[in-house]
Amino acid sequence: MLSRLLKEHQAKQNERKEQQERRRREAISAATCLTEALVDHLNVGVAQAYVNQRKLDHEVKTLQVQASQFSKQTSQWISMVEGFNQALKEIGDVENWARSIEMDMRTIATALEYVHKGQLQSQKKRHNLLVFERFLNLV
Repeated sequence: MLSRLLKEHQAKQNERKEQQERRRREAISAATCLTEALVDHLNVGVAQAYVNQRKLDHEVKTLQVQASQFSKQTSQWISMVEGFNQALKEIGDVENWARSIEMDMRTIATALEYVHKGQLQSQKKRHNLLVFERFLNLV
């Protein structure tokens, strides 16, 4: 009877060991599945973050290129506007110069006209004197 109790005890111990080993394997399997699920979940987030970072890097490069082009174009526009302003100033200078020349020409024309009228009157006076002298000589 003792031997039978010993055998039963050993059988129950073996059964408990097998059950404990099976539970340990199930726990390891469940922990492995949980770990893989967590890693997969984290990897999805990391992968998405990596993809987003690459997109951002590409957008930053594109924006830098566009900003550089815009800066160059703006500089060209500023140069064109400065040239246009300079041309307008020159046109204004030419216009002022032309007005000044016109005023000078009018002054000269008026003076010439005045001199010419004076000469005509002088010639008329001389002519009248000559006519008068001839008249006197005839009388």
